[in-house]
Amino acid sequence: MTSTTTNSTGAAATRSYGADPAQVYDVYPPAAGASAPGTVVVVHGGFWRAQYDREHAVPEAKAFADAGYHVALVEYRRAGMPGGGVPGTLDDVRDVLASISSQPDLPKPLVLVGHSAGGHLVTWVAGQTWARERGIAGVVSLAGVVDLGASDRLHLGDDAARAFVGSGPGTAAWTSADPMSALPPRVPVRLVNGTDDDTVPLGVADAYVAKAKAEGADVTEDVVQGADHFAVIDPNAPAFAHVLAAVRSLLPPTRLR
Repeated sequence: MTSTTTNSTGAAATRSYGADPAQVYDVYPPAAGASAPGTVVVVHGGFWRAQYDREHAVPEAKAFADAGYHVALVEYRRAGMPGGGVPGTLDDVRDVLASISSQPDLPKPLVLVGHSAGGHLVTWVAGQTWARERGIAGVVSLAGVVDLGASDRLHLGDDAARAFVGSGPGTAAWTSADPMSALPPRVPVRLVNGTDDDTVPLGVADAYVAKAKAEGADVTEDVVQGADHFAVIDPNAPAFAHVLAAVRSLLPPTRLR
């Protein structure tokens, strides 16, 4: 199910992929004079919690459009909302990608860009058998919670991972949601992390990167000196150039019309 409404955040439209008000995504066309070969799908963070919605990712989405890409900024049900958490949030990510991949004005291939909890969600997608069927060329995790076990041991976000899953390590729900349990990924993964991130510390990605590389996966990590947790989604921060480079490594270059 897909329906379209107007949007007040500067997007061309907001489309629904389900009945819940949170099951929507905003569409941003590429800047005038550019023709992008694919679509950047932005998945926001906020430790999967209801109080953090896609609004804070609008500047990031607009920056990708200004760089010449078609953009879809995704919303999803989160922990603390009816249907949110595991499996509902994961179902939403699967369903929104099915909707986006069916839209003629959002060309394939798709590159998913997720920040923090969104980084978890896009790396989870990378491990799913259906990733390539949705036209996904790769994913970019920005300060992502790519290892739920590490997040749990560090009690990140006041034990946000347990609140999201609804249980702890060793349960079927936990395993189903943990990107570490779905290695190697089916599509390339690019991680961009900052040395000064005290929200999702740099070391959270270590086991994911090491295990993925040991299994021969196309996974790289770009460590940005001096970048904190939010620099990677700030178009005005030097770290954002690293984000654009990661996206460009997965999509053909934009072309002038």
